Amino acid sequence: MTTMNMRPENMIESSAEKISRQSQLLSAQLQSLRERIYEPNAIKTLKTYTSREVAGLLGIAESTLRQMSLDGEGVIPDRHDNGRRAYTLEQINETREHLARKRPNDALEFLPRRRGSDKLQVIAVANFKGGSAKTTTTVHLAHYLAIAGLRVLALDLDPQASLSAMFGYQPEFDVDENETVYAAIRYDDRRRPIRDVIRKTYFSGIDLIPANLELMEYEHETPQAIADGHGRGDEIFFRRLSSVIREVEADYDVVLIDAPPQLGYLTLGALCAATGLLITIHPAMIDVASMNQFLAMMSDLMYVIEERGGVLKHDFIRYVITRHNPNDGPQVNVVTLLRSLFKEDVLAPAVVETTAIASAGLEKKSLYEMSRGSVGRDTLNRALESVDSVNKEILRHIKEVWGRS
Repeated sequence: MTTMNMRPENMIESSAEKISRQSQLLSAQLQSLRERIYEPNAIKTLKTYTSREVAGLLGIAESTLRQMSLDGEGVIPDRHDNGRRAYTLEQINETREHLARKRPNDALEFLPRRRGSDKLQVIAVANFKGGSAKTTTTVHLAHYLAIAGLRVLALDLDPQASLSAMFGYQPEFDVDENETVYAAIRYDDRRRPIRDVIRKTYFSGIDLIPANLELMEYEHETPQAIADGHGRGDEIFFRRLSSVIREVEADYDVVLIDAPPQLGYLTLGALCAATGLLITIHPAMIDVASMNQFLAMMSDLMYVIEERGGVLKHDFIRYVITRHNPNDGPQVNVVTLLRSLFKEDVLAPAVVETTAIASAGLEKKSLYEMSRGSVGRDTLNRALESVDSVNKEILRHIKEVWGRS
């Protein structure tokens, strides 16, 4: 029996007790909602793809794909009741591998994974202003890269665990103690290999390291750990994350880190582990002013890290305009200002503000998971075109690092 239940009826509920009770009520309701949405097993699944969609993803004629199926070449897709073929993303990736073997001269077009000495790309998505669409940007990029055939590790470094929720994990129910990346970077004898906390997801090509509130322990323990001598080599706090990522380097092409919305030890670890940095920005003046403070604080801390021997050389740093309304004059002015100041460091395409992304978020989905009937066709197409343009540009930067045009 809890202390709360033993309180005499005339005793006033404390603020801590009230907030705790409300948190438990909300958690139970969120769990109930999830079970209703994802009946019967409360597990997310990914949609299937038509022959036309698969042909477009692979860059081949639909007739060629149909003939492969008829000849028993590659995978055999399922069929709907109307006779149309339905491919899973896993089957699409198997087809990619088959075509890469069959046409070695075009292998990189079909299967654009890193090869040989290509450097693992670790991309941190950061900002400490709420509403900048940091998690939304991360999940859409993860899905886009996986659909393109890359192997992605999504690392949720935010104790609020929004990225984990997008992959179907409610932190209070699905992520137990010592099951986040904290388990791999903690300072005591309960430390675990990073492989132990990596989970497969329903989205073929994407693995996840989920988050929960225990990540805050790293913020609390690091000052004492520094005082106790954990301040050299890979043991120093800003190298611990990059050190454990190296343990699984061979398994992935891209690691995406959803960084916490504050400049703590976790975020500094993400900045040091990252080979690329994406800074999301909603084009409103108050958000830009907040980002300016974020950049000033971040640069000061990066100087301190460099003085301690840290190496902070990113392959690219790009600002991603999110939730942009191109018909809003003040927003257009802000975007113009950013482009005039930061030039090519601002991605040319921007993610437009759209009800399609909001609707997808309510269902804990990305646009790539939405069925055509869930929102208006034109609305979904415009939203997808916007997000695709941004993600395509980021993939281009990744390929440039790998020496591909």
